[in-house]
Amino acid sequence: MARERLIYVIAGEPSGDAIGEKLITAIRNQYGSGVEFVGLGGPAMESVGFQSRFPISELSVMGLVEVLPHLWRILGRIRETADDIVRQNPDAVVTIDSPSFTVRVVKQLVGRYQGPKIHVVAPTVWAWRPGRVHKFKKYFDHLLTILPFEPTYFQRVGLASKFIGHPVLEYGVQEADDRAFRKDHGIDSDQKLICILPGSRRGEVARHLSIFGEALARYRAAWGDVFAVIPTVPAIRAFVEEGVSGWPEPPIIVSTPLEKYQSMKASNLALAASGTVALETALAEVPTVIAYKVSPLTAFIVRRLIKVDYVNIINILAGKEIVPECLQEKCSPDVLADILGELSAASGQSQIQQVRPYLSQLASSEGRPSEVAAQYIIEVSTPETSVDLP
Repeated sequence: MARERLIYVIAGEPSGDAIGEKLITAIRNQYGSGVEFVGLGGPAMESVGFQSRFPISELSVMGLVEVLPHLWRILGRIRETADDIVRQNPDAVVTIDSPSFTVRVVKQLVGRYQGPKIHVVAPTVWAWRPGRVHKFKKYFDHLLTILPFEPTYFQRVGLASKFIGHPVLEYGVQEADDRAFRKDHGIDSDQKLICILPGSRRGEVARHLSIFGEALARYRAAWGDVFAVIPTVPAIRAFVEEGVSGWPEPPIIVSTPLEKYQSMKASNLALAASGTVALETALAEVPTVIAYKVSPLTAFIVRRLIKVDYVNIINILAGKEIVPECLQEKCSPDVLADILGELSAASGQSQIQQVRPYLSQLASSEGRPSEVAAQYIIEVSTPETSVDLP
């Protein structure tokens, strides 16, 4: 009796975990019950029956310098994962984002695994290190991108690439019940709520939380009392709770996707570490300021490699700063508080209006991102089936 189709999925961080959960569900809906998933994932993927080989929180390290203390452990996990793929010999390997981990895993499969290797979420070669297109061509067979302008960069070197749409569009933030959140937490409709998003990795939270807390205190001093909510992920919730234990007014802390999107939709303002959350707050139509800080050495290196003027996708698509960006030296309590104050006035509504046209560019004409990706993966993992793209 033939075995079920086996797909090895690797999602090494929370954003990839969310994509993986939608992808697994979409593949099951399209292919039926005759498919099994193994590999690495987090709580979202586990919620649909996936079992991760080890906690992906071990991989949640960000920054060129910050990763060094964890290097040997991560290298060990890379070897373990590659060996497990060879042993299981799946019908396809699907890696999601986390290129510093996933590329190294796939590199160790050379000469040992012959099935299709599909990567979801292209590396930002349009922003820095454009030479990575050749690395991805060398180690992957297919690439599914989440930004409309990305396929061309990889098709030029012969890597089959397809735009599937941005996964943030199907996370559910637009449909979240803001009134239910305010009711559950005793926040009246006329009371202000600020959504604080310091990052999904422990290192990001360590760098941003105290700065964001001081910015909140300064905003309160100038604009009056305001509620605050911090959406986080289960793996670092205790760390966040410890970090805010000394705040004069403890914020609300939530750690489920439902509560996260309800809290965003219920908020009047957002202060967010750069990343996917900035698109989520845009979809929730919440005026947002983006902030990010890394070690001085990491910042020094990145600034000499970066090729774009902005870090926020909306700003990149627009070619101008619609959503304020406060990076490194600008990521300070005073600057952040001042911008939050400006967003409390007319500039906040102006931001919402200006963002809308660029959000529409993130959708695929073929359907939901997970559905488009699922169909592609099923096709390329079926024997004697190939997908030809320009």
